[in-house]
Amino acid sequence: MKSNIERYKKDIEELTKLGDSIFKRMKKNENLAELRQEFELWYSESFSVVKIILPDRISDFSKMYYDDKKKEGLRNLFQYTPSTIKKGWGFEVVGDEIIPPEPIEIAKSIFDSQIGILKSCEKRFRSSLFDIKQLLQSDIFESELDSSKELNKKGFARAAGAVVGVVLEGHLSQVCNNHNLSVKKSNPTINDYNQLLKDNNIIETPTWRLIQRLGDLRNLCDHKKQKEPTKQEIDELIEGVDKISKTLF
Repeated sequence: MKSNIERYKKDIEELTKLGDSIFKRMKKNENLAELRQEFELWYSESFSVVKIILPDRISDFSKMYYDDKKKEGLRNLFQYTPSTIKKGWGFEVVGDEIIPPEPIEIAKSIFDSQIGILKSCEKRFRSSLFDIKQLLQSDIFESELDSSKELNKKGFARAAGAVVGVVLEGHLSQVCNNHNLSVKKSNPTINDYNQLLKDNNIIETPTWRLIQRLGDLRNLCDHKKQKEPTKQEIDELIEGVDKISKTLF
């Protein structure tokens, strides 16, 4: 079984190759509309990589795709509308006339910058300066999730829920650390981490509600005075924690 480190390395290499391939076709002036679907997939996966490995560049990376305040970026440039011309990107002055560049030329320049950020991720990943603590922790969490699945399969629902609850709590603690957030309580709970992340706009309401539900299921396993958790409830807990651990960083 490949470790998370090996998977990240392979993902970055494949995304870099795909980005270069799309860019080469853009340089040949192929129709951007035909490349849009492939670019959208590249962007979504690359966003996740940059967010983990170069979190200080994620804002730059995302604004190149779409700046909500200015309504500009690659997402609009793919539409081929005149309003997507961004002032300052390659304007040419001929006499007293200012000639704006074609949208595809702007798109090339912005996309090339995005690929550059992704390649910086690859360089940092290979360097000894990159802190792999979170990746190693992910391996541990994945192993514990497998253990909880096995326990639940064999009828030990409460024990399975307790194990996966620890995974969720540990992951939320790591996410808070990633964003330099600290809980004032000496023994914070899942709900404490969850609320802290929501209050600081790290997560949105749907994710907050999901974590709240998972916390309730975990509490059901920890308090013996309540009803026995069902296998279905623990399956829901495991599935939810697995999703959170792979999408929230």
